[in-house]
Amino acid sequence: MVKKKDLTTEEKILDAARKVFIEKGLDGARMQDIADRAGINKAMLHYYFRNKEKLFEVIFQEVASRLFPKMVAIMSSDLSLFDKIRQFTHDYLETVMENPYLPLFVLNEVNKQPEVFVKNMFGNQMPPVLILVNQIEAEIKEGIIKPISPLHLIINMLSLCIFPFVSKPIIMQTMNMDELQFRNIIEQRKTQIAEFIIESIKK
Repeated sequence: MVKKKDLTTEEKILDAARKVFIEKGLDGARMQDIADRAGINKAMLHYYFRNKEKLFEVIFQEVASRLFPKMVAIMSSDLSLFDKIRQFTHDYLETVMENPYLPLFVLNEVNKQPEVFVKNMFGNQMPPVLILVNQIEAEIKEGIIKPISPLHLIINMLSLCIFPFVSKPIIMQTMNMDELQFRNIIEQRKTQIAEFIIESIKK
């Protein structure tokens, strides 16, 4: 049996931080919590990362580097509009389920510095939203879907995917729901959101 290499201190910190951020969110997480989870002292943690915001940025970039290219690939693909909707909602929810802090962080960063955020995520190329817009307009002309503003359709997709995570504490509290029940609801929404949107626009 091959013995696994020990994780480096930085990898231990990042692994611990992911778990703490998932459990407590960005605001609730403390550097001491992360140090304790990583099995190091707080001084050592600060040596690697000055504050939890810097640490969070590293983790966010890691997740975003997987999520955003995937979303771009879906928009740019030759899939039908209905299959793009299905693929987008499934992949987005699956990624955010494992990284529930992602939507709030994105919203905060976009509101602070939208141009910087987009550049960091997509480089010098803008996301291929126009490809999706053109496809929506083409499928309207072909009579595949009802007339709808492409902007409204895209906003509907994003809203239905993002809202449960942004409002998670309220949903869980008002519906008397535990973490497992919430995860089960999101699992169901991987298909339900797409089919809801498709049923609303198809002829």
